[in-house]
Amino acid sequence: MVRKWLFPLVASSLISISLLMLDTLSIGASYRGTKSSLFDVFLIKQVDDFPELFVESKLLPSQPSGVAGPPSVAYLISGTKGDSNRLKRALQALYHPRNQYVLHLDLEAPPRERVELARYVRLEPTFLQAGNVHVIGKANLVTYMGPTMIACTLHAAAILLQRSKEWDWFINLSASDYPLITQDDLLHVLSYLPRDVNFIEHTSDIGWKEFQRAKPIVVDPGLYMPKKSELFWANQRRAVPNSFRLFTGSAWVTLTRSFIEFCVWGWDNLPRTVLMYYTNFLSSPEGYFHTVICNSREYRNTTLNHDLHYIAWDNPPKQHPLLLGLAEFQKMVDNGAPFARKFEKDDKVLDKIDKELLGREEGRFTPGGWCVGNSDHGKDPCTIMGDSTITKPGLGAKRFWSLILRLLSQETSHSNHCVSR
Repeated sequence: MVRKWLFPLVASSLISISLLMLDTLSIGASYRGTKSSLFDVFLIKQVDDFPELFVESKLLPSQPSGVAGPPSVAYLISGTKGDSNRLKRALQALYHPRNQYVLHLDLEAPPRERVELARYVRLEPTFLQAGNVHVIGKANLVTYMGPTMIACTLHAAAILLQRSKEWDWFINLSASDYPLITQDDLLHVLSYLPRDVNFIEHTSDIGWKEFQRAKPIVVDPGLYMPKKSELFWANQRRAVPNSFRLFTGSAWVTLTRSFIEFCVWGWDNLPRTVLMYYTNFLSSPEGYFHTVICNSREYRNTTLNHDLHYIAWDNPPKQHPLLLGLAEFQKMVDNGAPFARKFEKDDKVLDKIDKELLGREEGRFTPGGWCVGNSDHGKDPCTIMGDSTITKPGLGAKRFWSLILRLLSQETSHSNHCVSR
C-alpha cells in the first residue's frame, strides 16, 4: 500500500520542483538580461536594483514648461479675521500680470469680509484683463500650530495647478509679510536660475524639537470643529519614525511647480505618508515640505537652504518672530531677501518700503515693465497693461542677486542640500 502512493507523490513533487526552477530561471534571465541562477533570485535584497520592472520608473517628475520669457510665480497670500485690507495691500505690492494669485481668508473671518475681498478682485479692471487673481470661497479653518495650515497650503496649491499650467514657483505668504523688491526684480533674477531649484530652509538637526514636537501626539480641533480652539494633547508619546528622517525649518517656502505636483498628486506614496504623520505633529508647517523633499530621491538635491525672508528673532528664538519697524529698515535692505516678516498692520515702515524700495503709491500697483500708461499729472501708469515679458529690474535685483550668489558660493553650498546629521 505504501508503494502505491509513494511513487506518484515523489514523481509529482520532482515535476513540480523542476517546473518551478525553470519558471524562476526564466524570470531571472528576463529581468537581469543575462544568464541567471536560482541562487541569484534568492540573494536579491532590494527591488531598487531592478527599477525597470516597476511602475515608479515610468512616473518621472514633470519638466519646466519652457514657456518663453521670464518665469512666473504662483502666490498664496493668507490671512484671518480683519486681514482683508492687508491682503489687498500685499496683493497690490506683489502684483504682476505674469503671476498667479490665490487669496485666502480663513474661516474665522466673517463672510462679509470674504465677499468684499472677492468683490474687489472681481471689479478691478487689471485683474479682469489678466484673469490671474482668485479668492477662495470655501475657506479653511487654520490653526497655526497644527496641520490645518498645511491643508490650506495644499488646497491653494491644487487650485493654482488647475488654474494655470505656466507658473514655475509657488510662494506662500501671510498678511503680515511684505515684499522688499519689485516683481520685476524678482522675476529678472529667477530667470537666470534653473527652474528646478527649491528655496527651503531646512536641517535634520532637530535638537530640542524631537522631544517637544516630534514625540508628543496632538490633535488639531480645526480638522473637525467649526471654530478655533487649543490643540488636544495625548498622554502617550511616540517614537521618532525610522522609515524616513525628520527635517525642520522655516514655514515660508519657494517651491518648484514639479515638487508641488509631487506633493499634491502624490504618484509616490511618500508625500501622503509624511502628511499623515504630520497630522499629529506640533507646528507641522515647519516640517512637512522639508521632510518630503529631503527624503525624496528626485528632489533632495534641488534645494537652496534659505526661505527668501528677512526675519528678526529673539535669542534664543521663540515661537513668533519680532515685529519689524523703522529701526530694522536698513538691515532688511542690506540682507537682500525679497520678502520680510513680521509687520503690524499699516506700520510706518511699510510706507517707507513702498516709497523707497517699490516706487509704489498708496492704493496702486508696484510699477513694472508691464505698466505702459501715461504717468502725467499723477496718473497711474499701470492702468494700461503692456507686454508682461518686459521687466525693468532695479537696485532690488542687485540685492537679491547678491543673496543668490552667497547661497551658491562654495563656502555655503555644502549646507544647501539635504544633509543628515
